Amino acid sequence: MSDAQPPWPARLSPQAAGTVKELPEHAREMLRDDLDIAGRDPWSFPPFNPRDPEGEDVRSAWVGQLTAVYWAWASR
Repeated sequence: MSDAQPPWPARLSPQAAGTVKELPEHAREMLRDDLDIAGRDPWSFPPFNPRDPEGEDVRSAWVGQLTAVYWAWASR
């Protein structure tokens, strides 16, 4: 039996969703993979700006040339 938690849901703003629709199919697939990986353990990726002491919840995950910047919000 696995102790793995279900992935965290990724919610996109309307502006981000509109941008995603304009991406080529292969880029949308990369983004889905990127968010899927980040959703499994959002805290495993580094802060987007490590010098910002109040920005530890803003993370960046990357696959190949695509980088997704996301906000991981949860009580720890």
